Amino acid sequence: MTKQSSEWFKQADYDMDTAEFMHSGGRYFYSAFMCHLAVEKAMKAFYQEKLSQPPPKTHNLIYLLNKIAMRPDEHMGKMIAKLNEANIATRYPDDIDQLQKNYTEAATRQILDQTQGILEWIKKQL
Repeated sequence: MTKQSSEWFKQADYDMDTAEFMHSGGRYFYSAFMCHLAVEKAMKAFYQEKLSQPPPKTHNLIYLLNKIAMRPDEHMGKMIAKLNEANIATRYPDDIDQLQKNYTEAATRQILDQTQGILEWIKKQL
């Protein structure tokens, strides 16, 4: 694995630790935001490794999936789409009270667990 790819994965793991930390502190929608960021960086690691070039500066997970030709199963694909949507909602909230209602402790725990599975899947693709 290249140095650049390893760095992307290192940052993805760090962001997952941050997601767990945010969750434990009750900052649930920030936890979801960090899950998105972790998956984004893992996909960029895969991109760097497989295409031998720097990944594009984008936050769109669906775009990245298509560029690197990764094909997750239906369940995982839906979760990636959900994270992609969460990126905008949590980055630029229209209503923080509603966001806090949407991202409860239980909902975010599920996002964390599923994101961990996505990261493991990406790493196994190499």
